[in-house]
Amino acid sequence: MSKAFPNGKSGPFQASNFRYKPTYFLLVKPYNLTKTTRILSIISGIALLVVLFLPIWRIDLEAPQYPEGLALFIHANDLKGDVEIINGLNHYIGMKQLHTEDFLEFKVLPYCIVFFSILFLSVALFNRKRLFYLAFSLFVVFGVGAMVDFWKWEYDYGHNLSPGAPIVVPGMAYQPPLIGFKQLLNFGAYSFPHIGGYLFIVSGLLLAIGVYLEWTFKNKSNAKPILSITFLAFTLLFSGCETKPEKIIITKENCEYCKMTIMDARFGAELITPGGRIYKFDDPICLKNYLSSKKIDANSGYKLYFTEFEPPYDLIPSNQCFWVENDSIAGPMQGKKLNFRSADKQSYWIKLLNGKPGRW
Repeated sequence: MSKAFPNGKSGPFQASNFRYKPTYFLLVKPYNLTKTTRILSIISGIALLVVLFLPIWRIDLEAPQYPEGLALFIHANDLKGDVEIINGLNHYIGMKQLHTEDFLEFKVLPYCIVFFSILFLSVALFNRKRLFYLAFSLFVVFGVGAMVDFWKWEYDYGHNLSPGAPIVVPGMAYQPPLIGFKQLLNFGAYSFPHIGGYLFIVSGLLLAIGVYLEWTFKNKSNAKPILSITFLAFTLLFSGCETKPEKIIITKENCEYCKMTIMDARFGAELITPGGRIYKFDDPICLKNYLSSKKIDANSGYKLYFTEFEPPYDLIPSNQCFWVENDSIAGPMQGKKLNFRSADKQSYWIKLLNGKPGRW
């Protein structure tokens, strides 16, 4: 007759088969998780599987000769984006070219992701606290190790330059930032997590919440507020992924097209590229001329915003904007349009100026 669990139950994982073995402490000894922690483990495991199909990191390069910018997307097993163009530029400064097959990480990382995904799902299945703590600890070590490896990868590419490169600047290194912005000659380099990277972070945060739960909460009634916090964290994180318009700082910022200081809060405009770059203008006329000069199709993923003519001078999405045109209007660059958020204000100013209505 099989020996029962310490809590009086028996089953295929009976204690007599595992005692004095590591698996006994991880899988059999009955320290159960809360229901919320098991749910968080399941979400983390599924989120990691999704990471396999999404870019984890993104590096953008911005320069005057590339107004739309260059983007490098780092996936779990591949490099995508403007890889060939970036390799062409790297040739001039002596940087090594980027080839997926040169990186051991692209061969190992998918297996690591699948391993952690299965591990987190196993935590929920076996419902054992010690296994959960072990999984969380391994994931933290993995995350720190991955960032250190990424930094070393950037350092190697930025410092080990060919002495026979066409452009050699003594003492100059081209290591991109680990996170954030860095100016490299005439290129601005941005480095940030992408969707897959944010899912990594979310998985870690969910597990950290689970650790907090196991240490502090004993009653099932506490699960509801924690789930609410988790949902709120998800919402805030993913709402922050989209680039939003930035308020134009009058007398401190210059127009991207005419390069003059933006002086009038009533006539500003803003352009956000598909890559999230923001360009500011002192007059809608300058925005229009900028699009024409760069041959940019404003309908191909670009977002346009116009400053409302009245306080507080908020930026209005172009598809929500009502304008009034009249020759008596004189913007900073002689633009003839006033922008409003509502049709009522548009009607008021049409009567006041005898102007013409329109939409962007």
